[in-house]
Amino acid sequence: MPQRPGDWQTVEHLQLYHRVAHRARGLPPLPAPAKTHRTPQPPDTSHLASRCRSTVQFRAIKDRFSRLEDVQNALRTNGLESSQLVVGIDFTKSNEWTGKYSFGGLSLHHVGQQPNPYEQAFSIIGRTLAPFDDDNLIPAYGFGDASTHDTHVFSFLPNSQPSQGLDQVLWRYRSIVPHVKLSGPTSFAPLIHQAIRDTAASGMQYHILLLLADGQVTRSVDMGPGEYSPPERATMDAIVAASYFPLSIVMVGLGDGPFDTMREFDDALPTRRFDNFQFVDFTSLMREAAGMPSARAEALFALRALMEIPDQYRTIMRLGLIGSTPNPSIMARLMPPALGPPPPVLAADTALSSGIPSSNPVATHGSYGSPNVAHSEVIVC
Repeated sequence: MPQRPGDWQTVEHLQLYHRVAHRARGLPPLPAPAKTHRTPQPPDTSHLASRCRSTVQFRAIKDRFSRLEDVQNALRTNGLESSQLVVGIDFTKSNEWTGKYSFGGLSLHHVGQQPNPYEQAFSIIGRTLAPFDDDNLIPAYGFGDASTHDTHVFSFLPNSQPSQGLDQVLWRYRSIVPHVKLSGPTSFAPLIHQAIRDTAASGMQYHILLLLADGQVTRSVDMGPGEYSPPERATMDAIVAASYFPLSIVMVGLGDGPFDTMREFDDALPTRRFDNFQFVDFTSLMREAAGMPSARAEALFALRALMEIPDQYRTIMRLGLIGSTPNPSIMARLMPPALGPPPPVLAADTALSSGIPSSNPVATHGSYGSPNVAHSEVIVC
């Protein structure tokens, strides 16, 4: 039976990656994967030289960045002209315990006077990219809760309306968190598919998907190197499919992790049209930034998260993806479109019977790390 484009290539190359890593650790050889009738083709590495130059350039000058404006200027100087932002937030059950060490033992979705890790990370990236967003409309989605599991995403607003700017996303996040039931399993495929759909609907404008999550894609503990769970395979295929669109994916890892698989996704998917996935560990970066002024810590995080964007943008331009015709084969295989907000959220909206404000009533800045818990706060249930 014919396979979907990208399935065989993605899995085969990642199996090779694991076999090499396995041998490097001095472990017994892994059994050879089943043979296939297709002849492997060498991956396209033409992008690596420019990617390395861009990454090294940004890393070499990171100490010069003390404000988000410095990062914005660097992005502009290095070629970024405009972008549209899409944000996706992880509402899986593990958020309840992956703040044990990094967030004072609280749920990562804990809502208090100080911003939680999700609010911190989104606020920094949102403010950095705001000057590049012409319409200031931000589609925002949740995934992994009891209404979506690993098959859908839900829109923050009814009828999949985009939020009007950073402040409305943050306000809406705080208003829905107490009513969302955390669940699972974890798969990034539905969110990536929705970002592909949004990109195509815009006339193939350049988009950046900001994926905020507390851990890696669900896999069984008894799976060995080179073996992948259905959510992992679906996520891998979605990342490959996204490389046929003017879409960059920036994943921010929050909480205690682990993030091993995410680093593999960042480094070992050679079958894409371009390197479209960047992973950054927010917790480790904030630990590295301990003692820095908050403005410089924010600049460090924004730099690490976005340093590959200019090179990806130039590659997208070179490939002619902006304004192109969406790949019909990929569009036909996308997961279902976003659901509306979960029923408990809609019920709370009805009870409030009020409009959504245009500004965020809660501070988006603050110290990084454990919040001040001396005040009355709402815990996710």
